[in-house]
Amino acid sequence: MTKLLTQYQENDHLDLFALIKSADVRLTKTGKQYISLVFSDRSGDLPGNLWDAKSDQIQEFVTGKIVKLQGVRGSFKDQPQVQITSLRLAEAGEPDNPAEFMAHAPVKKSDMEEQLNDYLLQISQPTWNRIIRKLFNKFHDDFLNYPAAKKNHHAFSGGLAFHSLSIAHLAESVADQYPQLNRDLLLSGALLHDLGKVIELSGPVATEYTLAGDLIGHISIIDEQLVLAANELNFDLNSEELLILRHVVLSHHGLLEYGSPVRPELMEAEILHQLDNLDASMQMMTGALDKTANGEFSKRIFGLDNRRFYKPSEFDQ
Repeated sequence: MTKLLTQYQENDHLDLFALIKSADVRLTKTGKQYISLVFSDRSGDLPGNLWDAKSDQIQEFVTGKIVKLQGVRGSFKDQPQVQITSLRLAEAGEPDNPAEFMAHAPVKKSDMEEQLNDYLLQISQPTWNRIIRKLFNKFHDDFLNYPAAKKNHHAFSGGLAFHSLSIAHLAESVADQYPQLNRDLLLSGALLHDLGKVIELSGPVATEYTLAGDLIGHISIIDEQLVLAANELNFDLNSEELLILRHVVLSHHGLLEYGSPVRPELMEAEILHQLDNLDASMQMMTGALDKTANGEFSKRIFGLDNRRFYKPSEFDQ
């Protein structure tokens, strides 16, 4: 069986097909062009540089293309990379479906869709229910297919739904533990908080930020969509029920420097922020430790203050 990208060890020779996840043309200190590439398959990513890149190579090796990659698995600053010895575009009769080279959520799309419908039925507050149904009718397919990020947490096909539904599961448990919380509000925030990423990001294949994503960001985007939906449904934007729903979504990053225009000032807003951090952190740690041998430290995780995590030697799955 052909090895996947992340299954190769130091000094192994690679020979496989991969998807170009990103391709950035850069200059060396001496002014020579090279392409900084990130290759991807369903196991994960592996970066590599194509040195002394010619103009035709710059035109060919772009984001979203499938290539035949040959090289040697090396490392740079303790991070894995491939030293490219040969690179060409896939030819007729060779793999040509980018979906085959993407990591996917560990839950079937049909199961996530069923879970989403179950949660929509649970939200009994009429204003929130109608707005949420309207937005999920509008973005239904993208919600189930998009990643939750370009990198870091849940950066795989279906990651947006998997992450949002995971938070909804956690929200149910927290609401059971603390009955003083408004369950409908917490569930509504869990489902809606990252929905703006279907506009912020380009899609599941070779994910990039859109112009709206770069200039506005998903928090402002989903608030705009909430306002548009409320206007179409003739709801009063100054009503308390709409203001607190918008607040829960707008404050879910917790801090102004992390992108939220306001800090949480409702119990449900604070809980959503903490659950969002918990789920994202768990996914980043799990992803790193899955690629770590027992008795060793993981690679450093940028999204967790560049810390590394130890996998105990007795830990066995």
